[in-house]
Amino acid sequence: MPNRLAHETSPYLLQHADNPVDWWPWSTEAFEEAKRRGVPVLLSVGYASCHWCHVMAHESFEDAATAAVVNENFVAVKVDREERPDVDAVYMEAVQAATGQGGWPMTVFLTPDAEPFYFGTYFPPEARHGMPSFTQVLQGVRDAWRDRHGEVTEVAAKITADLAARELPYGDTRVPGEEELGQALLGLVREYDATYGGFGGAPKFPPSMVIEFLLRHHARTGAEGALQMAADTCERMARGGIYDQLGGGFARYSVDREFTVPHFEKMLYDNALLCRAYAHLWRSTGSELAKRVALETADFMVRELRTNEGGFASALDADSLDAADPASGRHVEGAYYVWTPEQLTEVLGAQDGALAARYFGVTDEGTFEEGASVLQLPQNDEVFDAARVDSIRQRLVAARAERPAPGRDDKVVAAWNGLAIAALAETGACFGRQDLVDAAVCAGDLLVRLHMDPLARLSRTSKDGQAGANAGVLEDYADVAEGFLALAAVTGEGVWLEFAGFLLDHVLDRFVDQESGALYDTATDAEKLIRRPQDPTDNATPSGWTAAAGALLSYAAHTGSEPHRSAAERALGVVRALGPRAPRFIGNGLAVAEALLDGPREIAVVGEIGGRMHHTALTGTAPGAVVAAGPEGGDELPLLKDRLKVDGRETAYVCRHFVCDAPVTEVDQLGRILGETKA
Repeated sequence: MPNRLAHETSPYLLQHADNPVDWWPWSTEAFEEAKRRGVPVLLSVGYASCHWCHVMAHESFEDAATAAVVNENFVAVKVDREERPDVDAVYMEAVQAATGQGGWPMTVFLTPDAEPFYFGTYFPPEARHGMPSFTQVLQGVRDAWRDRHGEVTEVAAKITADLAARELPYGDTRVPGEEELGQALLGLVREYDATYGGFGGAPKFPPSMVIEFLLRHHARTGAEGALQMAADTCERMARGGIYDQLGGGFARYSVDREFTVPHFEKMLYDNALLCRAYAHLWRSTGSELAKRVALETADFMVRELRTNEGGFASALDADSLDAADPASGRHVEGAYYVWTPEQLTEVLGAQDGALAARYFGVTDEGTFEEGASVLQLPQNDEVFDAARVDSIRQRLVAARAERPAPGRDDKVVAAWNGLAIAALAETGACFGRQDLVDAAVCAGDLLVRLHMDPLARLSRTSKDGQAGANAGVLEDYADVAEGFLALAAVTGEGVWLEFAGFLLDHVLDRFVDQESGALYDTATDAEKLIRRPQDPTDNATPSGWTAAAGALLSYAAHTGSEPHRSAAERALGVVRALGPRAPRFIGNGLAVAEALLDGPREIAVVGEIGGRMHHTALTGTAPGAVVAAGPEGGDELPLLKDRLKVDGRETAYVCRHFVCDAPVTEVDQLGRILGETKA
């Protein structure tokens, strides 16, 4: 019999709707039930494409005996972290403070007042490797709650008080300058993996926001080392197993430092951020590899993540049904993506199979499990016949399509769709792909139609054309505004700038601390948790804090709004504090700071939307530059007001703080201006 999760829209919660565990969604009613029964709450947090979430579900939550222990002694609450990032953030902070690490599935035991007192992540069904079994944990918590109740509640109250008392170092009211950005660059140099690209060791995550900072820093200062780190990292990832060599798109991370073996889930946010990073690398270098990867990643998002309503789904699972034994129902990580030499020969024949093995680095020993290999590009492409390789790739794509495909989380998350909109709009504009721009516009229309209410307040998620009940958080407002600003620049339609302004007004009114200028992840009128979440550091996505700073800065450059620019500058004080100490974890803030130091430049193009002058403005490398294009006398965008053509020719005006240089009528001249550095 289905539990209460059967009425939810989250794909992750629906995956647990038939568990014997009597799950509740996060709700006031769940905690009232815990008070009525006098039992603690078992909070389990995960997401639909999480491999270990699936493992723990199969081992424990689908097990009748384990479920009986849970149901008798706890009120069990299941949360989709992608729907409720605020709940996830608050309790993840507690888990990390208590254990020194975090991850998903996250397992937390709470009092009926939602105060945490025991923490963990994945627990196995039997004790192993020094870890207790999940049943042992349940029984231990049950006994402690029953026999040492006063001690447990005292600990919970202390943990909650400690969390509430934590203060974030904001830096000061000064914005980061040359010194802080230079120190951040040196910090990245120290952590750079010169052998394999990227930063740090295993597991290694794609550093999309750091790449953006490095590209902007090079564009502003001419620092060749910054460009080299960005370019080499992008090439290593593009040639590695973290990149899908057949279908395009990036996996979540690499389990090794070589970018060889990925954790195979594919997230919308990673691919949106990396698509944009590779397009921007192309703008800086003209790299054909960067162009190919940007376009293939954009095509992957449109082909495999686009929903019927025109938005973009959250993720593809790491696992898929075992093709060798589909009747078992067993799901295997990476099964859809990996190959053996024998499988290549079966599809391609002996000769082309051997060539494919050399080209993609498939070996008898394998690079993954059971002798299978993740496809890579370990050798120079030029030594292979391009037409033959293209034929091989097409046949492998067709053969892979016959395998059981990974599941898709069809939930549309506002923030991640904002990132996808910006990436598709800019990539489409860079490479003359109007279909990608159209896909971005369609997703923007969906967000306006379905996620924004008449007061321009955002719903966090939707599914199958139905908006979810959870309120948008800061990253939703900031990233959607960023997407709309990109649409305004590419399409020349002022309505997108207006929509961005509505969202950013909410940021100013409901998310900013009016005294310090700090930002909170939830609005002033959001559900009250044990702590109001607040985190300026980047994780898998830009923090809401620094994303808001970037969108506020761009909007101010478009409109001349002093309140928006002042809010952006105040928010960047945290980058002054954290950038030199932890540059890997505030790359987006560093990138926004580069835009601030460069102006950012305001470019008004009086002429054809999509014409050569407009295209040159969009493909310039000036950090964070804003672009407005339209006909003479047009008033769609504020930057175009009173702008005239010179001698009847398309004309570009390049300004900083609304102080403009002489107008430009030559495309080459505009390109040189936007490519100038201080070096």
